[in-house]
Formats: sequence, C-alpha cells, structure tokens
Amino acid sequence: MANLEARGIPTVGVATTEFVQGAEAQAKALGTDPALVFIPHPVQDRTDEELRALADQYFDDILKLLVK
Repeated sequence: MANLEARGIPTVGVATTEFVQGAEAQAKALGTDPALVFIPHPVQDRTDEELRALADQYFDDILKLLVK
C-alpha cells in the first residue's frame, strides 16, 4: 500500500476486525499510516450475498478514504 500511495495511487486496505492489532503493528514497523477499514470477522464462510451486503455496508467508508 505504501508503495502505491508513494506513486500517487490512493489505496485503502480492507481487513477483518481480527487483524486490527496486526495491522497497527505492521504500520508502525513500516512507519506508515495506511487508510484501513475493518469489517466483521470472519469472511471466508460467508455467502456471496453476505459478502455483497458487507461491501455495500462499507462502501462509503472506503470511498471517503480514497478521495480525502
């Protein structure tokens, strides 16, 4: 993500709430402050319909971070 941002390409990372601490630790270790959106965990067993609903639910949050 940092590489893309450095090249002027806006990015937003999407991960589940299970990875909040890991994402914070990784960002600190890399000296970055990435735009991140965390969604409910887990996602691997969700149906396509449930995943679409999550995408719809978090779309505005992601878009706001992309265009800030």
